[in-house]
Amino acid sequence: MAFLRVFRVLYVQVLAGIALGIAVGAIWPEVGVALKPLGDAFIKLIKMGIAPVIFCTIVAGVARMGDIKAFGRLGAKTLLYFEVVSTVALAIGLIVGNLVKPGAGFNIDPATLDPSIAAGYAEKAQHGESLVDYLLHLIPDTFFGAFAEGNLLQVLVIAIITGFACSRMGEFGDRAAGVLEDVAKVFFSIIQVIVKLAPIGAFGAMGFTIGKYGLAALVKLGALVATFYTTSLLFVLVVLGLIALAAGFSIFKFLAYIREELLIVLGTSSSESVLPQMMEKMQRLGAGKTTTGLVIPTGYSFNLDGTNIYMTLATLFLAQATNVDLTLTQELTLLAVAMLTSKGASGVTGAGFITLAATLAVAPTIPIASLALLVGVDRFMSECRALTNLIGNGVATLVVARWEGDLDREVLARELARGPLPARAAGEADAPAD
Repeated sequence: MAFLRVFRVLYVQVLAGIALGIAVGAIWPEVGVALKPLGDAFIKLIKMGIAPVIFCTIVAGVARMGDIKAFGRLGAKTLLYFEVVSTVALAIGLIVGNLVKPGAGFNIDPATLDPSIAAGYAEKAQHGESLVDYLLHLIPDTFFGAFAEGNLLQVLVIAIITGFACSRMGEFGDRAAGVLEDVAKVFFSIIQVIVKLAPIGAFGAMGFTIGKYGLAALVKLGALVATFYTTSLLFVLVVLGLIALAAGFSIFKFLAYIREELLIVLGTSSSESVLPQMMEKMQRLGAGKTTTGLVIPTGYSFNLDGTNIYMTLATLFLAQATNVDLTLTQELTLLAVAMLTSKGASGVTGAGFITLAATLAVAPTIPIASLALLVGVDRFMSECRALTNLIGNGVATLVVARWEGDLDREVLARELARGPLPARAAGEADAPAD
């Protein structure tokens, strides 16, 4: 009976799904590969409700705030935080790559690599958007186009404009914001129903990963994978840990509080699969709706700490593996370019490779064909990227909320002390607190 009670907890079910996926993928690779639709379906179901949740939350928050200057200040602080922490993550990847040298000793001859594997990513990188194109792309062609495409930044722009419109309409605008708050609760409830399928999604996604790429790939490039995971762990515990400490909370208690979301991301390799749940939990921890609604979605494009570490570390790995010596000037140039290219590394299949190819363009001595070396292990590293990105965005939300005076510190301390309630862990969470 005790076992059955424990197994009713969602994160235990997700752990079981991950373990079964690994076993099936390792023993029956063909079956593991065939399980891919289970993981894909779960992520698509979650993404189905993300845009409406963000829209309703942001509109209600901005409408109730009613102060354009205050919202502009919040946005400026958010982007400043993102840029500083992202730069630190890029620098750490560069420093660790130089100290550990995970690619040393590979002695890869570029002529032996298949250039066709990297050609597609390199071509996409060459046709990247200019700054003007990127800014214009933030504006959807139609109001509902952003929802149809699932473009979170476009949804964010529409929501901010709609929120300001409601704030100018007095009592009617306030009633409209109240209706959207109620609609948001419906979508949160939909997400809570879908999340119960997380063990199946994790089972399918992990089975596919192991079946497709095999554990042998981890052994072959174990130094790179181990270096990346260790660097990301140190970044979370040291860098984000110190930031959290300065903001008045423990990174360890925070990680324990979001353990359910971390396991889902580990199983699905997608941080977007828990975006609505993270918004919900940040509000439970005392962060205001407006701050949560702005920081979390924006962070998915501008605060990718795990991706940033990967960008510089992987670039140095490829240089070392092909015996290319980079000068200090070239490494600093890589750092500067990665600060820009990493901002587009979300929401697009293969975006990590595309942005990495764009970064390699500033160091032409590194053969672009060397990207083929990473194909076998990129899926394994994507899990660590997603986990680090998720934690970074959660910490950012609480820090910016406190910075803006929009964090209830008593609620934060109480929630972290008791942890997620058992009912919540089983997927029976209530609606986010007002």
